[in-house]
Amino acid sequence: MTGLTVYALHALGGSGAAFRGVAEHLDPGIRLVTIDLPGFGDARDKDGYGVAAMADHVLAQIHRDGAARWVLLGHSMGGKVASVVARRALQGDDPVFGLAGVVLVAASPPTPEPMSEDKRADMLAWADAGGLSEHQARTFVEDNTALPLPRESDSRTIDDLRRAAPAAWTAWLADGSREDVSDEVGVLDVPAVVVAGEDDRDLGADTQPRLHAAVYPRARFVRLRETGHLVPQERPAQLAAAIAALRDEITARSPLVPEEWARLIASPAVEPRVRASLAARAIADDPAYRPRALTPAQLETLRRFAEVVVPQSAAPGEGRIDLAARWDRQLAAGDGDGWRPADLPPDAVAARMALDALGRVDLDGEAGRSAVSAFVEGALAPRDAALSPAQLQAWAEDARVDLVRHWLAHPASLARTGNDTFATRGIGGADRPRGFTLLGAGRRADWEPGDLGIADERETV
Repeated sequence: MTGLTVYALHALGGSGAAFRGVAEHLDPGIRLVTIDLPGFGDARDKDGYGVAAMADHVLAQIHRDGAARWVLLGHSMGGKVASVVARRALQGDDPVFGLAGVVLVAASPPTPEPMSEDKRADMLAWADAGGLSEHQARTFVEDNTALPLPRESDSRTIDDLRRAAPAAWTAWLADGSREDVSDEVGVLDVPAVVVAGEDDRDLGADTQPRLHAAVYPRARFVRLRETGHLVPQERPAQLAAAIAALRDEITARSPLVPEEWARLIASPAVEPRVRASLAARAIADDPAYRPRALTPAQLETLRRFAEVVVPQSAAPGEGRIDLAARWDRQLAAGDGDGWRPADLPPDAVAARMALDALGRVDLDGEAGRSAVSAFVEGALAPRDAALSPAQLQAWAEDARVDLVRHWLAHPASLARTGNDTFATRGIGGADRPRGFTLLGAGRRADWEPGDLGIADERETV
């Protein structure tokens, strides 16, 4: 699989059919996979109506599908589930890899969902007779749309509401919507877009920033006029456009991890904490990143320096890692390798001094490459520099090591260099450990990605 996969989670009383209009408007490079939650749609007879159980259900299907790069699309009830799934995908305990972002649509938040008790009581009563009647389903649709739905979409929505399992309907209204999973979800620093209608009373455009801005600090909020709660049915083209915009942000700022490598990272060969680290490194860098240890000017100088010393591929569809931003975060956190030249000040201080000096030099084109070469060789001494040429040379060596280390740490770079040494976990117990026993050039065990060399069938585990 290539491109981007979108796993869509529907609203209360819905199913994957709610996203048919969205699928019709998506770019060819975006694949939509709908997942019916327990008690709804084709999963009507499946148990597990709590948020955690629904997240288990979703993660199992994502694992089976095995996409290498994917985003979660959560509508209303599905939004709360999507937030839990996103957190679990980043924690590494579940056998999935490839989360790239989240799309929330009139989404229920990790905190208890805002809903009047009178409305809750009325909707709970609808399930008392064994399911929604035609009249009740029609009332629900009219209460949750700003304008009439197209005939086919209206019919599908009514059918979904009427076939929803009464126990699942009741469980969400009585318990799931009231669950507070905010401590579990925490802050999700991933690319995100939040779409909502201006005519949605409870989960609309005015409410969504209050519910989700702190959880998704990188979220872009999209307001839709003359739109109620059933956004996928009311505005499928606009929702598809929001998904495409998020895809463009992701692909521009993160290289794609090959499918076979993504499956390896998701497999039992990788420790959960290693999988979590690789999942975090694969997240696209924030285009609006604000430096924490450097000034904006120093960060831009570092980016230009990084372009020369660690040139990255510009192949179509191949994103570029913001190495400078990643190193700035490292400097701010004090998470260096514990080593620095003895005659340099602390890492962040030295970086600011060196980048101020380098910022006085033209770094564009061939002249820029020559300037960086002189800087690295200790032959560049900008006027009024706070560091001597020898100190600048020592800093440049340290900086190059860190920048290369950040590039190599990305799972796409591990795949590009054929480095699968992160897969150290044994399987099958102590009598069947998974290990690196084939050390010759061009040889690999059958569990290793195929581009490493020739498989040795004797190494099957």
